Amino acid sequence: MSIDQTSGHALVVARHDPNLLAHAYKNRWTLVTSPSLVALTRNEPVIIRDAQTAHEYPGYQKEAIERGYRTVVVLPLGCKDAMGHAMVLSVQSREVIDLTEIDLTFLETVVHLGAIAVDKAHRLTTERLTAERLQNALTAHSALMHKVLSDGSVASATAMIKTFLPNPVVVVDLTANLVIFERSPAPDLIDDATWKASFDKTLSRQFLRLARDVAKSARLEPTRLYLNCGGHHLNLPALLEPLLVDGEAAGVLVVFSENADLGNLDHLLLESAKFALSVQMMRSYVRFRSESQTSSELFAEIVSGRWRSFEDVAARARRLGIEVDAQARLVAISIPADTKHPVKTSLELHRSITRIAEQQNPPATAVALDDIIVCRVPSVGRDSDAAAKVLVAKIMEEASWLLDTTPVAVISKPCSSLQEYPIAWRECERKIKLAVRYNRKGLLSVEDFGPSPILLSAVNSEEVRSFIEVTIGSVTRYDEENRTEYNKTLALFLGHGCRHQACADAMGLHVTTLRYRLSRIRELFGIEIDTPERRFALELAIRLHDTLADGSSA
Repeated sequence: MSIDQTSGHALVVARHDPNLLAHAYKNRWTLVTSPSLVALTRNEPVIIRDAQTAHEYPGYQKEAIERGYRTVVVLPLGCKDAMGHAMVLSVQSREVIDLTEIDLTFLETVVHLGAIAVDKAHRLTTERLTAERLQNALTAHSALMHKVLSDGSVASATAMIKTFLPNPVVVVDLTANLVIFERSPAPDLIDDATWKASFDKTLSRQFLRLARDVAKSARLEPTRLYLNCGGHHLNLPALLEPLLVDGEAAGVLVVFSENADLGNLDHLLLESAKFALSVQMMRSYVRFRSESQTSSELFAEIVSGRWRSFEDVAARARRLGIEVDAQARLVAISIPADTKHPVKTSLELHRSITRIAEQQNPPATAVALDDIIVCRVPSVGRDSDAAAKVLVAKIMEEASWLLDTTPVAVISKPCSSLQEYPIAWRECERKIKLAVRYNRKGLLSVEDFGPSPILLSAVNSEEVRSFIEVTIGSVTRYDEENRTEYNKTLALFLGHGCRHQACADAMGLHVTTLRYRLSRIRELFGIEIDTPERRFALELAIRLHDTLADGSSA
């Protein structure tokens, strides 16, 4: 019998009765009516000379009368059952027997052999279960390797991993900027639907940032994750396993579990999962680098306008799923010059924009040209402009998060032929240079800069500086040396349509004082404003001078 002290019962584990009485035996006694607890507590045999008259054990007394046994000996076995409950051996006789030392020694030998048999049964059961788990682990490992070798995806490998790991997992794939999750790690607080909804909103980026911050380690590191999920602030124990490709972090496997919860076979399964995911990420990484290099080389040739054969370029583009004769726009995103690790950041941004672009229908194409990510967005259908705006908004949001700052982004005019791409690309480059010069950020258009910067970007700067020098150079130097404001006076006078009174009021001067200043300008510098052409040249020179000054200070 086994003794379940928690429930307060003694339970029959096995019974042998040579009389084979056809009777429904009782298999449970309350411990207060059973001598088993006494035998365990004292760790010595309990002898009941006549159970039919033993009033201190009413349960035994009743069954002794029903079954016709008299003398009972209850001995502690010194072992436990599969549930961890202590066990005893109960021997009954149909006659009243006075036991001798020899009888007790014989029974104790039987108890010792029984304990050996029980322990052996436990070991055999443990070995069988271990063998089954080992076989399952080998089967899982083989299935994972088959999945990887058959060119599966990280998502499909993760779906397979969840079938043999008892713990919830999250896989972060930095090669595609994806987070793959399964069931909730805290079902009592967060159900699976809320867990999924939180990933779509905030958790994905929390795990992406975590993956970038995880130190490179060759072993599982237990930690606690603090997550904001559906309004709940979770503090969850987890194991973090970095996934490496060529010594670089390509992702992380997150297992929600305390380290003590994992046995040797669980660690073996985790090693298999880690290897499978790393191989799959390496394949994705190599494929992305190869495809992006091919696409970038093609785009560099297209936007340069130096292709030899239109048919050859169009055929190469079609192999990449690009119809160069279909109308499309270019979206250019510039990596800020002060970005830490610009090469790595550019690669991550390229991957992120590629993932977002592939969700477009028809899909957009993203390539890297030096420090600019260019996305070709097809213009198909009546809602193409709206779809392009949605795509650009997603790209800007992702880029701002990855760069920790708002980047410069510009959109070209529609391109309907191969010959229009170089023009569109030069337009994008010019806008980006203007944005950098004037410290502008975000999605910009020509209207955001005004006419003077556009003119500067289109005209050779040396010619512009020469024009400024000839027109107002002497006035500028005189103001700097004598702390006068002749340039400002000219600008305001021209800005008020050469009306003396309006200009004097704006400057807070008497009109006579203004007339005197204008006469001094004519005397000192020989500047005349008597014709529309001269007034236009002066105003243009002043505006270009101010624009250059603003650009150099920015």
